[in-house]
Amino acid sequence: MPDSSPSSSRPPQVGRRTLLGAAAAATAAPVVLGSATRAAAAPAPRKKPRALPGGGDLGPNVLVFDPATPGIQARLDEVFRQQESAQFGTGRYALLFKPGTYSGLNAQLGFYTSIAGLGLSPDDTTINGDVTVDAGWFNGNATQNFWRSAENLALVPANGTNRWAVAQAAPFRRMHVRGGLNLAPSGYGWASGGYIADSRIDGQVGPYSQQQWYTRDSAIGSWLNGVWNMVFSGVEGAPAQSFPNPPYTTLATTPISREKPFLYLQGSEYRVFLPEKRTNARGVTWGNGTPRGTSLPLTQFYVARPGVSAATLNQALEQGLHLLLTPGIYHLSEPLRINRANTVVLGLGYATLIPDGGVTAVKVADVDGVRLAGFLVDAGPVNSPTLLEIGPRGASRDHSANPTTVQDVFIRIGGAGPGKATTSMVVNSRHTIIDHTWVWRADHGDGVGWETNRADYGVVVNGDDVLATGLFVEHFNKYDVQWFGQRGRTIFFQNEKAYDAPNQAAIQNGSTKGYAAYRVGDAVTSHEGWGLGSYCYYNVAPTIVQHHGFAAPVRPDVRFHNLLVVSLGGQGQYECVINDTGSPTSGTSTVPSTVVSYP
Repeated sequence: MPDSSPSSSRPPQVGRRTLLGAAAAATAAPVVLGSATRAAAAPAPRKKPRALPGGGDLGPNVLVFDPATPGIQARLDEVFRQQESAQFGTGRYALLFKPGTYSGLNAQLGFYTSIAGLGLSPDDTTINGDVTVDAGWFNGNATQNFWRSAENLALVPANGTNRWAVAQAAPFRRMHVRGGLNLAPSGYGWASGGYIADSRIDGQVGPYSQQQWYTRDSAIGSWLNGVWNMVFSGVEGAPAQSFPNPPYTTLATTPISREKPFLYLQGSEYRVFLPEKRTNARGVTWGNGTPRGTSLPLTQFYVARPGVSAATLNQALEQGLHLLLTPGIYHLSEPLRINRANTVVLGLGYATLIPDGGVTAVKVADVDGVRLAGFLVDAGPVNSPTLLEIGPRGASRDHSANPTTVQDVFIRIGGAGPGKATTSMVVNSRHTIIDHTWVWRADHGDGVGWETNRADYGVVVNGDDVLATGLFVEHFNKYDVQWFGQRGRTIFFQNEKAYDAPNQAAIQNGSTKGYAAYRVGDAVTSHEGWGLGSYCYYNVAPTIVQHHGFAAPVRPDVRFHNLLVVSLGGQGQYECVINDTGSPTSGTSTVPSTVVSYP
């Protein structure tokens, strides 16, 4: 087993999640010269780099099992021991299971660990056993169980119910649980998650202590309870709309969705499946035989290993290859430039991109059908103006038939060390789908402080017709989300304002107390959001007052449904929910203030 540098020796980080929890290379162009003499004097043209190969081995941190592999449980346990508490460590792992049946396994998942089946359908790969996330490493508190995932497996839980006690950046995609699903840690301690998509849970889903959750295009037997904000779109078996009591926001369908690309085996050949776009989607994509979509052989991907240069990655992209980022950490001296329509960049095992010298990590041109999925962008110590750009400034092409998708792409500023970025994610291209992201200015870990990991803005949307399904954005120094494009839509938003503001003056926004968590620009005439929540925990200066969680122009086609703000234990307060509407939060009671419909 390759060694990593886990941070298991670090003491648990102290913060709201600890103390309070849920409380409920391009070639040069040749020079054309006019004479043989001048031509002879010209420098020799640079040689074109040798073409990079597609395909290849997935590397040492992708562990591939088949039913005949000896010692599977021991290998799973070994990875878990290393990753269980390595919240800011360097280990990255993908655990892949070939189609077949496996019995007697309990795959416990720690940080930066992904488990997935290699069939076209989850039912091709069955584990008679469990895929478990619990919080023993953190004394039963699940609010820091970030950065892990489960995909494309069928589970028959040993005791009838699988435990998946996760927080942010921990997707549960394309799973079939032949039983129930418990989203809380053993002991039912604090929990703050999460996201399910394209999954079938035959039994009951029990969130118990989970503060919030978003479930999309799935099927469930039943849903047990809700704490603050439970949102469903396109979910068969979802509870009826009833916000705020119980706090269920239920949409019959998801307006537009396109599932995340995934690796699978066709015989002995690895391929990447690209699910097709659905409109007014409901239920899973894989329930009736072969899913709809196309696939690409691995030979059309540059299979990247940690340590490869940004220049090489860009050469691969210019050559027409897609990128498969194997688990590990990649330092980028220049942005990854995605200029070709339908390019796929797929990360395994939380492959992590770190921009050096203040560059942007990824820049996508204004082209159709780019798919970014399954990787983490970690800000570097030199401030980057942006970390991820979808389309250049002024992008205006119509991508409605074939949108760009950003799925399980997570951004972090600080925590693993000092990091800075003025704006984390900018979306300029029209019709982009942001399907599950966690954009996080760290509130704990290394390199954390009001100016140490300065990051003013989380997500900025300039493009028209952008849809966000599962938007988690937290702790930015100013606005967490700013939306300037027309006809934008968000289904589910989870936010916490920055804990570490030193005083009221530090967050003052002109005459307004604090920056809204989610702001719609003044010129926007059409926007809609469902199931949006913002929480404050100003533990450094508990007397801080935040005027509102949400700000938007008052227009008939700028509409919000089921909003809430919460003061966690009275550490700071909200005066209103949206604009000047909604009751103030209630002292130390940690009871949401809600607005069911606005305007």
